[in-house]
Amino acid sequence: MPHIRCFAPVEDAAAEVLILGSMPGKASLEAGQYYAHPRNAFWKIMGDLVGAYPDLPYEERLHILKSSGIALWDVLESCVRKTSLDSHIREDAANDFEDFFLRHPHITRVFFNGAKAEQCFRKHVQLPPESSPLQFCRLPSTSPAHAGMTYAGKLDAWRAILQHVPRRLG
Repeated sequence: MPHIRCFAPVEDAAAEVLILGSMPGKASLEAGQYYAHPRNAFWKIMGDLVGAYPDLPYEERLHILKSSGIALWDVLESCVRKTSLDSHIREDAANDFEDFFLRHPHITRVFFNGAKAEQCFRKHVQLPPESSPLQFCRLPSTSPAHAGMTYAGKLDAWRAILQHVPRRLG
């Protein structure tokens, strides 16, 4: 199995919030877009929270996230994975978060899109002490594989980012 690689971060120098997934799934990799699986609730949630609705063109959704002070990336830079399931991730390597946070000094909150993203971050990332103002919060996965929670429940939990998003559009 070949190594798969993540996408470049969706970022803006003024970002104050970072949302981290683990690694794009097959549908996302094929589309070249974050959260491209039609049943993934990420864009529906972002639509309800900041106006980045799934029916908008992808580039417009990214612009809305950046305008809302939200950066988007994945914990893993690369891995081997047979399917889109996070439980199948092997031979994983993390992105360079020390450099990322140096380039984004306004980010104070990091939200993990599910348990696997948090687990990978804690396994691989050792930040210097000057990064201590960062606060971390795991949110329920927006993946269709996380079917044990309703959309309403996920949306309610994801509202936590609104306390830290400086420029709400939706």
